[in-house]
Formats: sequence, C-alpha cells, structure tokens
Amino acid sequence: MVRAVSASHLRAIDEKLVGFRTRNDFSEIHSTKTQGVFAARDWIVAQFQKIAATTGGRMTVRLDTYVQPKLKFTPRAVTESSVIATLRGSEPGRIYVMSSHYDDCNGNCTDGLGVAPGADDNGSGTSAVLEAARVMAATHFRGTIIFACFDGEELGLWGSAHFAKEMAAKHAPILADLNNDIVGNSKTHTGRSVFHTLRIFSEALPVGAKRRLVNLLGTENDSPSRELARFIVSTDKLYLPHLHIQEIFRADRFLRGGDQESFQDAGYPAIRFTEASEVFEHQHQNVRVQNGIQYGDLPQYIDPRYLAQSTRANVAALATLALGPAAPTHVHIVLAHLGYTTTLRWHRSADAAGYEVLWRKTDAATWQHVRAVGNVTTITLPISYDDDLFAVRSVDASGLRSVGVFPTPVRK
Repeated sequence: MVRAVSASHLRAIDEKLVGFRTRNDFSEIHSTKTQGVFAARDWIVAQFQKIAATTGGRMTVRLDTYVQPKLKFTPRAVTESSVIATLRGSEPGRIYVMSSHYDDCNGNCTDGLGVAPGADDNGSGTSAVLEAARVMAATHFRGTIIFACFDGEELGLWGSAHFAKEMAAKHAPILADLNNDIVGNSKTHTGRSVFHTLRIFSEALPVGAKRRLVNLLGTENDSPSRELARFIVSTDKLYLPHLHIQEIFRADRFLRGGDQESFQDAGYPAIRFTEASEVFEHQHQNVRVQNGIQYGDLPQYIDPRYLAQSTRANVAALATLALGPAAPTHVHIVLAHLGYTTTLRWHRSADAAGYEVLWRKTDAATWQHVRAVGNVTTITLPISYDDDLFAVRSVDASGLRSVGVFPTPVRK
C-alpha cells in the first residue's frame, strides 16, 4: 500500500482541485458544474464512488450536510457539506479516521467570488485522503476506516465539529483521527529543502483531564492523542526510514487551528500532519506579485514527491492501526503499597497474541524500553513506579502492534 502511492496521481488531484477556481464556503450559491465549492465537493464524491465500486460494497459514500447559522463575522448563513467515505472493517468497535478539509480561502475567508487556488491549504490534504483511499480500498481490514474531506474548516472547523459531535452522540468508537492540513510543500520560505521532515502535532491534555490526577501521575505528556503520535512515529520508521517525523507537543501552530481539534474536543484521540516549514506568502493570500514576490496558494509550490511521502506516512500508520490488534483495555497500575517494583494489569484485547510493556524516564519524550511479556494480563517489573512512566500495547501473531495505553491507578 505504501509503495502504491503515486506522486503523479497526487499532482493530478491537486491540480483538479485548484481548477475549481475557489472552494470558499461562500461560493456555494455561485457554484456551477466546474467552479465553486460544491463543484469541488461533487467531484470528490465522484472519485470516492469510483473507488467504492471496486470494494464489493465495503465502502459507502455520503454527504454530511447542514446549515451553519450566520455569525457576527460572516455575511449570512451558509450550507456546509462534508464528504464521508467509509470502508467497513470486519470487527465492530474500531473506527479510524483519515481527514482533511477541501474548502479554502484567499486573503478574505468570506469572499465567495475571488480566486482562491488552495493548492496547499488544503488541496494537498484532500489529495492525500483520496490517494490513501485508492491504495487501501482493496485490503480487508479489521477496523473500519473513514476517509473524510470536511467543509468549513477555514472559518471555524465547522464541518469536522458537526461530524465529530454527531459521532460522539452516537458513541461511535473512533480510536484515532489522522488529520492532514498543508502537507505538500517541501521548502522553507528561504528556499531551503526540508524534504525529509514532516511535522505531527498532538494535544497534551484530553477533555476532562483532572489537574490533581495529572500532577500525581505525570500524565501531562501522555494523552491518548500523544500516544497516538508516538505510535505513528515508531510505525512509520519501519516503512519510511528516511523520513523524520518531528513531534510537536502542541495541539496546533500558534494563531492557527485544524480539524483534529474537533475530534479532540469530542473526546477522540487525534493528531495533525503538517509540512515541515510553511510559507505564509502562499497561504490565505490574494494571488498577486508584490515587490517582486509571488503571493497566492498556487500549484507550482506543491512538491508531488513530498506530498506522496506525507501520504505514505498516513497509509503506513492507518493500515497498521486497522490491520493490527485492538489495544488492551482497563490498563491499570497498582498502587497498593510502597515498594521497589511496578505491577501492571489489563484486560485481553481482540486478536492479541501477546503484550509488551513500554517504559521511560519521566523526563524522556519517547519510550525508551520495551519488554515482551507473553500472553499474560498481569506483570510485576523490578522497576520503581516513582521514577518511570509505563504503557501496555497488544501484539498480534503477525507482529503488528497497537497504540500503547497509559495506565490509570488502582489501589488493589
């Protein structure tokens, strides 16, 4: 699947999206068959439907449409319409999302008439989602995968918030969202290549985190989203050894946001992929040349080979999540008495042939040690829980691993 990702396919998708002239939310009433946000939406639907036709009914495509009321900073109410393609897995209780947004804007995000190419923000992310769906559709997964192209991100994460809230209301078992936003440019604003680097953002504290418990356990760096980020980095090293994924321990960039936040707000683990070094002259800008500088989010600034690399990073992690074993549940660290050891216990997970314990010093950013413990559900290690942090993950018969689960404390 990783090898099947095509830079030329990605270039063609991105250029097609740019060809709609604008994908601004407020272009919806001006949309024709060839221009505007809903023309782009309908084309995205058609691409997913072509992919779905090859899956024997395992993939379905729908629209998540609603009316976003007028706000103080918007000229009117506007129809939002996200594209949701679901590739059904064989096991219930496990959903993984790969997301992007397909809307864009120029220097004025309520301008429904102006030109807004949106090649990188976020034609690149939308291209990655479509290409990932193409190369993954033939595989039968354990987990269900949702490929989502959201509307309304630029003005307030509208489409993703609507979708994530609906899923949370249904108690949908979403275990991860891999959000892609601005993933196609391989150079800094000075022209230096950063081809071999990709950034991943993750939040520190999940919804409902309790300050006293965080301070007691030292979990400020071990949210489910952050464990997901660590899993992605360690998995992608196996398939993309020349790619350095830089972990950014923040929910997003300063003064910016992304659709992963909608999932986090709904209580789901989520991360954001973003290129290593953004060029702001090519984001949210009217297309123009000023003082000899070209402004605008134009397709000539997309590196299809870099975009392919970003897409492969998603495919490797997403496929491992959906093919691999479910993570262990009810993972506990037993704090029964003072001592020199650490006792962990957990419940068995589907498809697990065994388990591994991870640990690291409290000031370490990534897991430093791993121990295979067999197919047990309780283990006592000769390590003091005062000095280290721990997690437990499942391993299946093929050697695929789950995300590590940070333990909660129990007294007995």
